[in-house]
Amino acid sequence: MAMARPRVDMRKIREVLRLTFAEGLSRRQVGAAAGVPFTTVSDYVGRAVAAGLSWPLPDGLDDAGLEVLLYPPAVPSGVARPAPDFGRVHKELRRKNVTLQLLWLEYREAHPDGYGYSQFANLYRQWRGGIDVTMRQVHKAGEKLFVDFPGDTIPVYDRRTGEVSLRAELFVAVAGASSWLYAEAFPSQELAYWVTAHVHCFEAMAGCPQIVVCDNLRSGVSKPDRYEPDVNATFAEMAAHYGVAIIPARAYKPRDKAKAENGVLIAERWVIARLRDRKFYSLGEANAAIAACTAEINARPFQKLDGSRQLLFEQVDRPALRPLPVTRYEFATWRRATVNIDYHIAVDKHYYSVPYQLARRQAGVRLSAATVEIFRNSRRVASHPRSPVRHGHTTDQAHMPESHRRHAEWTPSRITGWAARTGPATAALVEAILASRPHPEQGYRAALGIIRLAGRYGDGRAEAACARALHLRAYSYRSVESILRTGLDRQPLPGDTPAVPPHPAHANVRGPGYYN
Repeated sequence: MAMARPRVDMRKIREVLRLTFAEGLSRRQVGAAAGVPFTTVSDYVGRAVAAGLSWPLPDGLDDAGLEVLLYPPAVPSGVARPAPDFGRVHKELRRKNVTLQLLWLEYREAHPDGYGYSQFANLYRQWRGGIDVTMRQVHKAGEKLFVDFPGDTIPVYDRRTGEVSLRAELFVAVAGASSWLYAEAFPSQELAYWVTAHVHCFEAMAGCPQIVVCDNLRSGVSKPDRYEPDVNATFAEMAAHYGVAIIPARAYKPRDKAKAENGVLIAERWVIARLRDRKFYSLGEANAAIAACTAEINARPFQKLDGSRQLLFEQVDRPALRPLPVTRYEFATWRRATVNIDYHIAVDKHYYSVPYQLARRQAGVRLSAATVEIFRNSRRVASHPRSPVRHGHTTDQAHMPESHRRHAEWTPSRITGWAARTGPATAALVEAILASRPHPEQGYRAALGIIRLAGRYGDGRAEAACARALHLRAYSYRSVESILRTGLDRQPLPGDTPAVPPHPAHANVRGPGYYN
């Protein structure tokens, strides 16, 4: 029985398609950047081509839709096919003029019911991917930038006390083809400084490399793994903004980052050690001295080659770099959140709305200095200005159910205005009801009920009943409804003196003059 296909990380598939179609990287480079075998990259790309997809993907295509396009339901098959001897295949391929297609034909001659050529080739590539192959690295112009932090730090002193107030971390970057060096000090290796360091480096290079090879530090790689490292979402977003692929170096594989190791060694000897006797009282002072040291390193002639790092960078690396984007990357962090039953998510103790249909669902949240964006299946579903108000709510009415939206449109002044159409006493009673509640919203239902009584009994009777309720300070719907039901609205108000009717004129009635 065939095993079920494991769940696919659609974010990685999107990254593979971007790096392949938009950035033009090879299958191996894409595999290293996305943390998947290059055979898997070939599978993803082949499925995308078969589905008629390219980059960018169509607007509105979410993760579920993309998965259906790439992995349509397969027809189950219970027939087990003969397994090829890939050890023999691998040995035979070393022989002159022997091709994989020839070996597949021989396999099918021995097993007519065996695998087709595409599956045979994919299975062989997967088998071959498990073989550890040592390869001499040849760096192409503008292709790779190696980055790292040395173990040593640069002390920054407090002017008042003279004590060390900060141990600054030194970010080091080395261009692959020219060995051009960039260095800058930061307060720590935290994510914000890690991303900012790359942005500053790209701007100093006046362009972007194709690939950044980094170590497995926590700020860059949230889940280190030899085969499938998981790059931090913010770091990956920055890389996508600049059209760069991130390839984390394998743990305990120094040859993956030999350039970075060499650059770190140079920085330790010719930057940190050279500045060891100088006292810096700010990061700005330290970085000015660091910039002077790196300029000297880059201008120093090679010992065995003509020119210098700077000259080689200008001649080889810089012309091959990709142009910087029009806008600078805006730093943002990502996190996961569950949408509450009231269709709001909590971010830094403030609540932001999302479409009510997403209640109780998981969502991705992107936080920048100015905005809060919420994503579901890679599609942005909400965006709000970021608010500093603790325990406050930011609600978009378009996210509410229709019943909630109508209720949100009610305000005390609007309800009082509706009551005024019946008469001033009705408006005054509604206003008194709303004012008597701890929260005006608690009186909305009673006020609307009184307004509806005017439709049942008429404006005149409702106005009289409200005047009577005001006189009695009976600020409730039940009081007005009782007055109308019992007809008390037709009676004079308590305390009013009724007018005395005149005596009728008659011959037997004596007038006041009779007694004079």
